[in-house]
Amino acid sequence: MARTARVVALKDALVADLVALPVTVAADGVRLDGSVPGRVGEVDLPRAFDAGWCERRGLSATPGSSAVLRAASGPAVALVSVGPSLEEPDGVRLAGAAIARLAGEGSASALLAVTGLVDPARVAGSLVEGAVLASYRFKRPETDGTLEVVALSTPLPSVPVHDAVVAGVARGVVVADAANWAKRLIDTPAGDLTPKELARTFDLRLSVLDGVSVEVWTESRIREEGLGGLLGVGLGSAQPARLVRATYTPASASRGHVVLVGKGVTFDSGGLSLKPAEAMMAMKTDMTGAAVVMAALAAAAQLRLGLSVTAIAPLTENLPGDQAIKPGDVLRTRDGTTVEVLNTDAEGRLILADALGLAAEAEPDAIVDVATLTGAQRVALGDEIGALFASDDALAEEMLEASAASGEALWRLPLAATYAAALDSEIADLKNIGRPGVAGTIVAALFLQRFTKGRAWAHLDVAGPARSDAAKGYLTKGGTAFGTRALVEFLTRRASR
Repeated sequence: MARTARVVALKDALVADLVALPVTVAADGVRLDGSVPGRVGEVDLPRAFDAGWCERRGLSATPGSSAVLRAASGPAVALVSVGPSLEEPDGVRLAGAAIARLAGEGSASALLAVTGLVDPARVAGSLVEGAVLASYRFKRPETDGTLEVVALSTPLPSVPVHDAVVAGVARGVVVADAANWAKRLIDTPAGDLTPKELARTFDLRLSVLDGVSVEVWTESRIREEGLGGLLGVGLGSAQPARLVRATYTPASASRGHVVLVGKGVTFDSGGLSLKPAEAMMAMKTDMTGAAVVMAALAAAAQLRLGLSVTAIAPLTENLPGDQAIKPGDVLRTRDGTTVEVLNTDAEGRLILADALGLAAEAEPDAIVDVATLTGAQRVALGDEIGALFASDDALAEEMLEASAASGEALWRLPLAATYAAALDSEIADLKNIGRPGVAGTIVAALFLQRFTKGRAWAHLDVAGPARSDAAKGYLTKGGTAFGTRALVEFLTRRASR
């Protein structure tokens, strides 16, 4: 965890290095809630700051913008914009990220005015979530300063409001912590995180959680289970493939069963269909899907959601060794489907075919897979929006609502059935690619759908937003663990419906 968080009562003398006030910024400036004290440390706070003052200080309606007030002694005080409304979760997350960056290595107190808030738990959780996400650094695993959340209202916060803020902060830490764990795995060099080591890491993290059991399948078990796609992709590497299957079972009656499936290619060279050198530089990121689904399951267990969740992650390297599959080879997947491999760099769908087959056999209420699957997804939607496909409109709507609430943007693309003919093979049931350069993201999704056996299924292609080239907002440079928070939101809503 990069930063801890807790809820405290307002003290006469705040000991944090920074005291932050998340504020809404309107056209006429900022008006402080009546619950905000008139003096913080050595800084006197007027009830309002006009538009001219805000403009000169760089404080605007843009979430995360700030103005810092300093005194000769005591903590600095910062007004941090959440945008036009405290009820907008992503604006509050961006404010939390700005607070963390302003505090640096030090501690911070956030004076959160909760008077009149519809959902104080959501606001407090979003603030903490943004702060903890922005505090992640791969090179600095040790814990940074604490973020104190001080709930303010007039009159003083009631017990239910205080408890809601406490619960929101706790949830925010769990969700952001899960994403940061996934980011750390994604950012780890592929030489240090082979399929075997990644499976071990998943097992160590998850098996200690209440209600969670973990199975790690070695190559002999993978062969016995008939996972020909996973075995085939791994033939070019000296590192043995693994499959991890984790299951969370709630202590109380379950409100259903969801299976999450994540692509886990710990390094993707493209196999014999070798990638250009520049395209290979970030291919340690190709196990993002596996990290995301395991992190989401961990969060579900820590939040004690009343929903059964299974996460399945096929893990392998895709290398051009002397045993590697060749273009034109045919693989047989878990369900007996034969696939003609015409491009070995379209390997993610081969290992997901086996994992989706296992998921469908469990007969869950829904299957959701996450994968850095196609470069075409990035071409279509860029680096900030993931592609969503769904076989079921209700499931698609659930995912889009979770996306909006989490701030991880998804855009639904069509499962155009007429494009499926592009996968027809003359020597097998399917080809693993369609026509080069034509609807690659859609055709890949249609390939995956063939293995879901008619179950309600959603597919998240996150090739673009899986990495960030720079720190911005609550994102840090490198792996983003995109999809983790949306999945936790989706699971939470499922568990409470």
